Amino acid sequence: MRLGLFGGAFDPIHAAHLTLARAAAAFCSLDRVLLIPAAHPPHKRLHAGYEHRYRMVELAAAGDPLLEPSRLEAGTACSYSIDTIERVRRERGGQDPLFFLIGADAFAEIRTWVRWQDVIRLVEFIVVHRPGFSYDPPPGARVHRLDSVELPVSSTELRRRLAAGEAPEAIPPPVLAYIRKHGLYAAR
Repeated sequence: MRLGLFGGAFDPIHAAHLTLARAAAAFCSLDRVLLIPAAHPPHKRLHAGYEHRYRMVELAAAGDPLLEPSRLEAGTACSYSIDTIERVRRERGGQDPLFFLIGADAFAEIRTWVRWQDVIRLVEFIVVHRPGFSYDPPPGARVHRLDSVELPVSSTELRRRLAAGEAPEAIPPPVLAYIRKHGLYAAR
């Protein structure tokens, strides 16, 4: 099985995330893409708790057999990609190729990641173009450039609009209903 790993804050998950996951799957003939909310990402401040973000991922992926919500990073002290990758290898068998969906901005910083050499050894990268970011792949990195998808959606901007009482069209309707029901991202 060709499996894609798409981790992130998903704070909140939005249409661009879903479009990128589907485009990456089509681009690299993936059978499934795991959507993995980070419990405690080392470089991001979170606005909604893990369980809320996971539930929003479930709602956004509902009915799409290509997308699989994953609790791989639930409860971890810090969400390091290498830990997630090694866990997937153990749980799903170590022989199938793993594809790691990542933005060019994050990939440009790959050499700062915990055990980055192991990360590049264990996965193939699907690097999504981000305007204004270039990168130099480390030696040995297997990179598939996904330049055909550019979706200028900012989670920060979506949270601002939600706090202002707006209903951003980039948020799937079931996710928006969940956000409103639980008072997430409301102005403080």
